[in-house]
Parts: sequence; structure tokens; C-alpha cells
Amino acid sequence: MLHGSDRLTSEHDTLAAQASLPWHRRRFGGVPLMVLAGVCAVIALLWFGTLGIRHLIGPDEGRYAEIAREMFVSGDWVTIRYNALKYFEKPPFHMWVTALSYVLFGIGDWQARLCVALAGAIGLLASMLAAHRWFGARAALLTGLVMVAAPMWSVAAHFNTLDMTLSGAMACVLAFMLLAQHPDATPAARRNWMLACWLAMGVAILTKGLVGMALPGLVLVIYTLVTRDLGLWRRLHLASGIALMLLVAVPWFWLVSERNPEFLRFFFIHEHWERYTSNVHSRKGPLLYFVPLVLGGFLPWLGLVPRMWRAVRERAGVTSGMAASAPRPFQPALLAAIWAVAIFVFFSLSHSKLPGYILPVFPALGILGGVALDAITERSWRRQLVAGLAIGVIGLLASPIVATLNSNNTPNALYRAYAVWAAVAFALMIASTLVARWLLPRRGLMASITVYAVGMCTAFTAALLGHEVIGRSASGIDMIAPVARVLRPDMKLYSVRVLDHTLPFYLRHTLVMVDRPDELEFGVTQEPQKWQPTTAAFLAAWQDGQPAMAIMSPHTFAELSQRAPMHVVARDWRRVAVANFAVSAPAQQR
Repeated sequence: MLHGSDRLTSEHDTLAAQASLPWHRRRFGGVPLMVLAGVCAVIALLWFGTLGIRHLIGPDEGRYAEIAREMFVSGDWVTIRYNALKYFEKPPFHMWVTALSYVLFGIGDWQARLCVALAGAIGLLASMLAAHRWFGARAALLTGLVMVAAPMWSVAAHFNTLDMTLSGAMACVLAFMLLAQHPDATPAARRNWMLACWLAMGVAILTKGLVGMALPGLVLVIYTLVTRDLGLWRRLHLASGIALMLLVAVPWFWLVSERNPEFLRFFFIHEHWERYTSNVHSRKGPLLYFVPLVLGGFLPWLGLVPRMWRAVRERAGVTSGMAASAPRPFQPALLAAIWAVAIFVFFSLSHSKLPGYILPVFPALGILGGVALDAITERSWRRQLVAGLAIGVIGLLASPIVATLNSNNTPNALYRAYAVWAAVAFALMIASTLVARWLLPRRGLMASITVYAVGMCTAFTAALLGHEVIGRSASGIDMIAPVARVLRPDMKLYSVRVLDHTLPFYLRHTLVMVDRPDELEFGVTQEPQKWQPTTAAFLAAWQDGQPAMAIMSPHTFAELSQRAPMHVVARDWRRVAVANFAVSAPAQQR
């Protein structure tokens, strides 16, 4: 790998030579532009073209799709509501983007997922831009391929959760920081990139709270302690940057607290301090909770880890001229490594753990993986392909195990159907690895790595799309048509002892909670008139003569149908929809 001024001179000469060629004969990172355009088109199709193929599942996908729908319908973009109740667990940026998607394209599944798909793509492109600046065009392309084929990143970009939106903003924070600290950056460029970094932190805060500022701050403190580079803090444009970050984040916090005085304590104490330091949300996990998630999420590239560490140890990207003239040159690979490790440790120590929390480490791993691939030899890459082939074969042979699974939430019949898709995904992994192995001596490393990465992305996309065999029934979509024929806009739709996260979105109708508020406890405390706190109160309202409908579990239906008239409108294996009036032709799903 070329370093420093040698690499920059080489790339400058290459660009000068390329400028004299017709566009269709030009190359970027050694790859013909026409080939690169074709690969990008395939990836874009896999990335965006599959957003609407699966139905939304709970809890996150249905919840955030419905919050944005209520925001869109009500026109209130300040006070966040879920099922018409105040819901202050998260800031609004993700829901704002989703509501804007509804404004532009209508309400639907792919529109609800557009925010996370864009966040994943923007985070990927920002990481490539930083890699290009520090390590060259080829390393930038390889960084993009690493992230596309990292299942944790590519799959998370297709689930409507806040974690990917936060991670996309955090990837921009890291990338813009790297761009600002490049030794060849002019004072104006450094200022502009740092302001973009602070702006991205403001977006991160508006997406998931103070973690958007705390994590980058933690990384910088650790980097400073390791390198003893206190001069870095003088290059951060702290005054103007903090002002910009506050300008982005503070207005909504001020407005929502003005309209809802109870917001500040709930959001900053309950949702930040108590969530991190206690098991208040019952999301505890062992200290090593995130280890299998990182290993599985970076599975196709685990063989690169020794080379990634070597890049950090050898201070990859540090120019030879700077190393000679400056005692503490900025080390981009070290910052990326500290970013990944610090965030991993931070969430591992938390008393609240969910899989998506670890997503922000993957852009840093992607950059380091791109640097490692840029220096890999054909012999080493051949060993990587052998390992990939072994994983695919083991996965294919083990896929029948999926057909033996069973749980209270998912019947065995659905697992049996999904086992076929799991086998298809592993078969695609094997096929892409074999094609990459065949291409290696014929077309070289870049072609082999590209086919391997795109093939892995295709395999993970197949596994994701196959999840519809489980997700369809979980979404309740087959109940929507019969329920919608009976439900009227002015009817109350009760949710008895269970919070269904997807039906409100698909029915375009909010729920009235009964007996158990679930995660809407804060909302019903603030507006107790909007729910039924006991089953007895619900049954009294159910029989008051006003037409109404209710959603409940089969177990609850078996109990309550003995105490009050309930006419089944639709049902599936996990829920029953009933009316308090006779329905002429109930459509029941079994």
C-alpha cells in the first residue's frame, strides 16, 4: 500500500491521465466506471427495491410507522403521540423523516422504511468519502463493499428502527471528523467539515438523545489520552460547532417542554440515566451480549481482523512527511479502532441492551476493513474465500435445524417455511464464494472481492425477504380487510391486555388500551381518561350500547367472551378481533 505523499502523487497523476479519456473508458480505484455503475445499480436495487416486499413487524417497525402516521394526520410535529397518547421515549427526527415520506409518497410499508434505508446508504457513502480522502480511491470502494456485505449493516437498513437512523448520523460524525483532520485540508475545508460533523451530532441527538453527543465525546477523550494529542481539540471549532449543534437540537426540546412540562424529567432522567444504569426496561443482558452480534454482523470479513489491527498498529494513512515533521500526527485508523471499541464497551456496560444498539461500530469496522482489503494479497484472499465457503457449507447443512424450532410467539410451521429461505441464503453464499474464487486468477482481486461482497449482500437480502413467511402473520395483515369492513372512524378500537404494534398502522386507527398499558404507561398516566384501567371498566363500556371493536389474545377472548357478548370479526393464531354488535359475515383466519 502506498502511504502519504507517494499515494497522493500517484492518485493525482492517475486522475490527470483519466481526465483526457472519454468517460466510458475512465476508471475509479482501478475499476472501469461502466462496471462500477453496474455494480452500484445492483446494490441500489437490493437496497431500495426490496423495502416494500415485507410487511412491518412489531414492536419497533409498527410503533414508529404509526407514530409518524399520527404525526402526519394530526399535523402536530412537536408533541409525539402513539395511539393518541403522549410518547416521549425518543426524539422526533426519525419520525419527522418518515412523516415527510408519507407526505411525498403516501402511507405504506416501503415509505415507513425509507428513512432507515437512506440512513444506511448515507452512512455508507460518508464512510467511503472519508476512506477515499485518507487511504485512496480503491480503499474507498472496498470500504463500501465491506459495509454492503456486513449483514448487521445491510439488514438493519431494512428494519424501521431508530438504531439505523442514529448509526447513519454517527457514521457521518466519524467521517466528517476524519475529513476535517486530514493534513492537506485547508483552514476553510477543515472548518466546514467540522461544522458538518457538529451538525450530524445535532441530528443524532434529535434521533436518540444525548447518546448522539456522548459517544463521539467519549471517543475523542480516549483518542486524546492514547495519543496525547491535545492539539486536536483546538481544531474542532468548538464554539461555532457547539452553537450549530444546539441550533439543530434545542428548538424541538424547548418547544416540547414548553407544551409538556412533564417531558424533561421523563426524557432525561427516565430514558437516559435510569435506562443505562438499571433494568427499568427489562432489557438486561450479559456483559458479552454484543460479542456474537458483532461477530455475526461482520461475518464475511472476520478473516480481515488481523490485517485491520495491523493497519492500526502501523498507523495507516499517516503521511511520511507529517510523521517526520510532527510529533503527534493524526491517526485515522487509530480513531476508527477507538470508535469501534469504545462504543462496544459503552453499550456492553449498559444495563439496557438491544441488538441494534451496537450498529454505530460498523462504519468504523468498514473503514478498517477497506484498508485491510486494499493491502491483501491474492494468497491471503484465497484463504478468506475458503473460510467463506466453509461458513456457507456449514450453514447449509445446519439450516434444517431451523425447521425444528418452536416458540410461543412463532409456531413451528412458520419456522419450517423459513428453513427453506435459510437454505437458499446459504446456497447463495456458497455460489458467490465459488464464483469469486473462479474470478480471482482470471480477473484479479478487485473483481473477486466485488462478486463476493455483492453475493453476500444478495444472500442476506434473500434471508431477509424470506422472513415474510414469519412476519406476515406477525403483522396481522390478513386481518386488516375483514376488520376494516366493520370498523368505522368514530368507533373505539380497544386493545385488551396487549399492545398490538402493527394493526393501528394498517387499520389507520388508534387503540384504546385496556387493563395493561404496556409501554404506554407514561401516556396513560398523563391522560388517564384515554384508557380503561381495569377489565371491569372495559366490559362496562363494551356494553354501553355504543358500537366498538376490540383486539385481544385468544386466551383473553376465551375468558371475556364468557362474560360479555363478543362477535368475532377476524382472528389469527396470536390475536382475535371482535365487535360488540352482530356482524353479518365474519371472516376468520386460522
